[in-house]
Amino acid sequence: MDTQRTPVPAAAPHSTLEDLQGLLTGCLFVALAVLMFRQGQLLTGGTTGLAFVLHYVSQWPLGAWLFVVNLPFYVFAWLALGPVFTLKSFAAVGLMSLYVEVLPHLVGFAHLDPAFAAVMGGLLAGTGILILIRHGASLGGIGVLAIYLQKTRGWRAGAIQMGADVLILALGLAVLPPLQLLLSVLGAVALNFVIAVNHRTDRYFGV
Repeated sequence: MDTQRTPVPAAAPHSTLEDLQGLLTGCLFVALAVLMFRQGQLLTGGTTGLAFVLHYVSQWPLGAWLFVVNLPFYVFAWLALGPVFTLKSFAAVGLMSLYVEVLPHLVGFAHLDPAFAAVMGGLLAGTGILILIRHGASLGGIGVLAIYLQKTRGWRAGAIQMGADVLILALGLAVLPPLQLLLSVLGAVALNFVIAVNHRTDRYFGV
């Protein structure tokens, strides 16, 4: 019996136009999720969650905090993952920061249940981040480290992100009521579930 497997054909790289639509779409999904989190007075994980904490404490624009807290990670990204990934990620963070400030003028929620905001926001954010990963970008921060460890060590990016999110969400104890914090954890689980299930180097080969 022939046990040889048919080799998997090499995936064609994305074109510049495909990468551009990936950045525009992925960032829009995540920004809409951030809008839902903010409407429900929730947190999320990663550096976005840290930006939320700083936003709640200082009342400075969330978009500005999203951009600033990611700046230190670009040095690591440049050295570990190369200039192309870093520049794409820099563009993605800048674009999402812009979206976060513009979307409230385009979209509003007369009623948004916080539990639904947590789950739907997490799913949207996870899908947006997955799109960015498939196009060789990230939203900076912990995501950069998670992608690097998956590529070099084979560790699951979703599991790494989840561990970091637990630490970030713990900071929420200082700014959120217990119910909102629990719902924020639910949102982080939904986000990382999407990434853990759908971003696997042993199953998906999109580049």
